Amino acid sequence: MRGRMMRVLHINTERTWRGGEQQTLYLARGLKQRGHETQIACQPGSPLSARAREEGIEVAEIPMRAECDPVAIRALARLIASQQYDIVHMHTSHAHTLGCLASLLARRGARIVTRRVDFSIIKSPVSKLKYTWGITKYIAISEAIKRVLVNDGINPDRIAVVHSGIDISRFGKTLDNARVRNELHIDSNQPVIGNIAHMADHKGQKYLIQAVPEVLKEFPTAKFMIVGGGELRPDLEHYVEQLGIKSSVIFTGFRGDIPELLKAFDIFVMPSHMEGLCTSIMDAMAAGVPVVASNVGGIPEIVQNELNGLLVPAKNPSALAAAIIRLIKNPEQGIKFATVARKTVETNFSVDAMVEGNIAVYISGVLVRSAQAKGISESQPTAGK
Repeated sequence: MRGRMMRVLHINTERTWRGGEQQTLYLARGLKQRGHETQIACQPGSPLSARAREEGIEVAEIPMRAECDPVAIRALARLIASQQYDIVHMHTSHAHTLGCLASLLARRGARIVTRRVDFSIIKSPVSKLKYTWGITKYIAISEAIKRVLVNDGINPDRIAVVHSGIDISRFGKTLDNARVRNELHIDSNQPVIGNIAHMADHKGQKYLIQAVPEVLKEFPTAKFMIVGGGELRPDLEHYVEQLGIKSSVIFTGFRGDIPELLKAFDIFVMPSHMEGLCTSIMDAMAAGVPVVASNVGGIPEIVQNELNGLLVPAKNPSALAAAIIRLIKNPEQGIKFATVARKTVETNFSVDAMVEGNIAVYISGVLVRSAQAKGISESQPTAGK
């Protein structure tokens, strides 16, 4: 079975570019390199569509306007039936519904859903039905997410854990950390504490902002860089003004030069209070930047406290500030953490490991689907009897 070529359709409904879209592209690329036929169904004009095409990956641009968009469901069903996909892999919450219904309509494909967030799935009877019916296998990107799914009623036998992976080669080059500092008017002797994440409540940037005044008491020239976009950016910028720390906090917006940005950081901070896993932490570790992060969700599966980084309680600005101050005062300790962290990522969180983990789930899903189909056909009455 492992040597068999599979036909895989990925469905991703996001219109922007975040970690989940990067993982979808990494996976599609890895499958193609291994000889599997793969296609991505995504939103017209989306960054995922453009980047997939650049890499020679087949794309089907299908407008997916809502979770139960009947036009999208029919279009996906036609695609699944015409291409005879073995696997329909759904990468977002809306893709979950659309892909599942389309696959059922086409009567084709093992249905695989990747779950990237550690939010509870049981919000209503409709939500419970969505998650407990019709899916062949779930892929949780961390043990923490698997625990949430199991606690919410999903059979653990239907859940596989496959950690996300990063392209470590992006951080192996000699990068110019002076360019970013010069662009942002930061002197070489000023400590830079950075965060890279979508600005949403669960990412916890407000707790980092609350920690800034405490750090500035000891290191008045420190700069804090918050990288990314999101719905909370105006609120966070207003909060910075209220605290009187505008000169110390830089909002860069979305950036495409993450490896160089990270080289400009002295410390990377992830203050989430909910987190499925977090590839931004992996990026920082691969770049050799010491990490301070909240002890929540899947983060402890990456960061081991006092070994390759520091973990602090969530929603605790004082603890966050203390950890940042500690690493600024003791840069040699940060270097030790970063050295171990790079090895952690190389060993456990590569793209290749992620792709191989997904393939193993696909094989299991195809076998389950085949057994289900056989059981159904054997149970059907023969015509005329």
